[in-house]
Amino acid sequence: MGKLVLIDGNAILHRAFHAMPPLTTKSGEPINAVYGLVSMFLRAIQDLVPDSIAVAFDEKEPTFRHKEFGKYQSQRPPTADELSSQFEKARDFFKAVYVPIYSMPGFEADDVIGTIADHVVEGKGRGLKEVIIITGDRDILQLVDDKKNIKLYMPVAGLTNAKLYGEKEAKERMGVPADKIPDYKALVGDPSDNYPGVAGIGPVTAEKLLEKYDSIDHIYAHLTDIEPNIRQKLVAKKDDAKLFHRLATIVRDVPLEVNYKDMENWKIDNPDVIKLFQEFGFKTLTERIQKVGKEIEGRKQTTLF
Repeated sequence: MGKLVLIDGNAILHRAFHAMPPLTTKSGEPINAVYGLVSMFLRAIQDLVPDSIAVAFDEKEPTFRHKEFGKYQSQRPPTADELSSQFEKARDFFKAVYVPIYSMPGFEADDVIGTIADHVVEGKGRGLKEVIIITGDRDILQLVDDKKNIKLYMPVAGLTNAKLYGEKEAKERMGVPADKIPDYKALVGDPSDNYPGVAGIGPVTAEKLLEKYDSIDHIYAHLTDIEPNIRQKLVAKKDDAKLFHRLATIVRDVPLEVNYKDMENWKIDNPDVIKLFQEFGFKTLTERIQKVGKEIEGRKQTTLF
């Protein structure tokens, strides 16, 4: 079964930046987030044994979500200079290991990942049958689908421990089935993205409503069956609930040109990455990536016989 690993570059780099102590290159440039990202990348490919790999990043331009809702993520402080300077270095790493990078102005990395995952499910991925998404962003749990073989690999403590999420684990984490996460967030809001949801509807009420009516659309189609107190709150914020649902839903039809053959050509132990690690001052990671590279080549040779 062909396995594609999709990496949420922004989410992992942010997590690594906050998990790792300060670290600089020989020239004094911050490099701790890249160090953490590489460490997790190596751990993940050992755990997951992918056939193909790709990474997605956000673009700097505002997304359609910012245009539809001016307050979207407006509470977030500007990215620290110590982190923003590392995004290009992270891209340099993925280029050095021949992992293709995808992004699209107007969309988030989540949307790019959702689109590529759906392409694979639809049979467009050169025989790929399984998708595992590496991320630290629980919003992407909405993509988990056991029947489609889409799972999440998410850190649970710093960068050292990670958990594989299927539908069962996603529901345990969020309280609702994976595909109902956008509906849930439309009702209760999402402080991290700065939209409030329906005033007066908390997690318990939202879970009960979705368990009975399945979706935002069905909830509003059955307002007369809902107790008056809750119905009034829903009616008062109907337009907002529909808007927040759009904001929370990962887009799966971003107009991307995807080359699945490129995703097969990753190679972590090669002269390009060794040279880059010398520039970064990654002595320990150089030894580690060479060791993991030999393990991977050994596995490939074994599968040939």
